[in-house]
Amino acid sequence: MEQQFFDTNSSGHTSEEKNPIQVADRLFQTLEYLADHGSSALSEISDSLALNKSTAHRILSSLQYMGYVTQNEENGHYELSFKIADLSERMLSHVDVIGIVRPHLQSLMETCGETVHLVRREGNMCVYIAKVEATRNNIHMVSHIGSSIPFYLSSVGKALAANMTTEEVQRLWEQTAIRRMTSYTITNINDFLDALETVRRKGYALDNEENETGVRCIGAALSIGGKSTEYAFSISLPINRMDNDRISELSEYILNTKAAIEASFNGGIK
Repeated sequence: MEQQFFDTNSSGHTSEEKNPIQVADRLFQTLEYLADHGSSALSEISDSLALNKSTAHRILSSLQYMGYVTQNEENGHYELSFKIADLSERMLSHVDVIGIVRPHLQSLMETCGETVHLVRREGNMCVYIAKVEATRNNIHMVSHIGSSIPFYLSSVGKALAANMTTEEVQRLWEQTAIRRMTSYTITNINDFLDALETVRRKGYALDNEENETGVRCIGAALSIGGKSTEYAFSISLPINRMDNDRISELSEYILNTKAAIEASFNGGIK
């Protein structure tokens, strides 16, 4: 008897629950296996999913017929096509990202008492698409919805760039008019790349008065629909309220919020 492959699946069901359409169960297990493991031989797929080879081959042939799987002509291995990515793109085009993210931003603002922004990257610019103004203090950030900032000047830009390859970052850098806005602005590509390594290590990015003297920001990129170079959020506050201890505190809030937002998307979108 063929056994269940996963203890839990992406919908949160346990292996004891039975899919009412068994062939659908096998199809999606195969898709998920290829998504996790990449190019794979028929024997690897059949063994891992506890399927006999003829069954696995029929499933792969069906997925190949529908355009979701391709087969390498040289080694016979199977891998996902970009049709899966296209489905994700089409799904996200109908998703109200701001509507899903805003409650988390509101909660973050209430927790830390500081202004929170959400941005979407458009080329080498980060565009503000949502803002939750702090209510506990009388200092208001001058940013407004629809305004933008070059990626190299902001914590959100750094956070997004940290998920790119060096070549991608260099291309963005070359497309940008690099200007020194303050004495802290990073204007050397090698220094910027070093800063991105710190972002990757810590999971969050800092704007240390690099765009505006007296203002610091801490931000993180969001992984939505398999993309981690499009959306990011940040907390902005005056430097007199952001010493190293405060950075440590806010970084925890940032990372917790990032996890909560991504779980909202991964848990299914209606």
